[in-house]
Amino acid sequence: MTEKKRMKHKLFRGLGAILFKEFIVVWRDPLTLFFFFFPPLIEMVAFGYALDNDVKHMAMLVLNEDRTVESRQLIDRFVNTQSFRVVGEVQSLDQLKSEMRKGRAYAALEIPPNFTRELLAGHSAQVQLLVDGSNSTTALQALQTGLGVALMQSMESLLRETGREGMPIDVRPQMLYNPAMRAPNFFVPGVIGVVLQIGTTVAAAMALVRERERGTLEQLLVSPLSRAGLMLGKLVPYLCIGMAMALVLFTIMRFVFFVPIEGNVFAMMFSTLVYVFALLSLGLLVGTKAENQMQALQMSMVFLLPSVFFSGFIFPRETMPWIFYALGALFPTTYFIALMRAIILRGANFFEYWPNLLVLILMSNLLFILCALQFRKKIA
Repeated sequence: MTEKKRMKHKLFRGLGAILFKEFIVVWRDPLTLFFFFFPPLIEMVAFGYALDNDVKHMAMLVLNEDRTVESRQLIDRFVNTQSFRVVGEVQSLDQLKSEMRKGRAYAALEIPPNFTRELLAGHSAQVQLLVDGSNSTTALQALQTGLGVALMQSMESLLRETGREGMPIDVRPQMLYNPAMRAPNFFVPGVIGVVLQIGTTVAAAMALVRERERGTLEQLLVSPLSRAGLMLGKLVPYLCIGMAMALVLFTIMRFVFFVPIEGNVFAMMFSTLVYVFALLSLGLLVGTKAENQMQALQMSMVFLLPSVFFSGFIFPRETMPWIFYALGALFPTTYFIALMRAIILRGANFFEYWPNLLVLILMSNLLFILCALQFRKKIA
């Protein structure tokens, strides 16, 4: 046996035995398999349907003091956008504000009694759109839609008065990669990254802590195992389970949420393999520090919330303060979400997404090396 082969054998000494042991342990632990698959599947479906920034049919109150055909046409314009639905009419401004304070509506439209007269006279006909700003998401969309309706009706009136046949500037936008602006197309690839982190990181941390609590860790300490062999042996079974779960999640994404996969499927799965390896390495690193399963769970959750908020999953990273932008760069989820949106939505090729993949590969190897070095074990 050459020196190179002896070094390789020493580096992963005991890998086969640990693999055999861990596969048996996982197979005989249906509770672990249940929590590995069931909660992520529920979270995938729940997040996929719940996360939607396209607000439709917001409740709107109407105070129509004009009561003419023109005023009713304006109300119809708001309803026809499908962003609003009229839930009632009020008789005074005080009643309108009272109903909004009760939370009955997110928006209210007040049309003054001289609306039509001012409009037909060629003057500026004023209406007031009241928006509940306590919910910033609905408030912003209500404001934008209301301004859009007013602008469109104003431009139509000006075109009739001037006799022009078209707009002075004709902007024809084209939406790339998600022409229907479907929220699942944007959110679901990111949901897969978050759901995988919840399942794999906790499972890997628990696997190592369970050895300590059951007293079997001492047996491993006196056995002729290398650090890398022990860590890799405990990681590979969960890597197989994680990839099986990822395959199920991608199937749900494609056939339940109807998100098209524009890019290469093999590139998508390879990126997922690297990502799951990084998450499991992170979980093992947590397991080397935690003394019991409660500590392992708490330490794993420490990484979850920053990964959700600072990875670009919900909020664009470019709009964050620099310290949170830099913090997001430390999490594997950030690069996985960027990869999934590039491959699945934009159909990017290797030369267009390789920087994120390279960082994810380096991060996964670094995490594995760290968890192997942190494992306090004397090599026989």
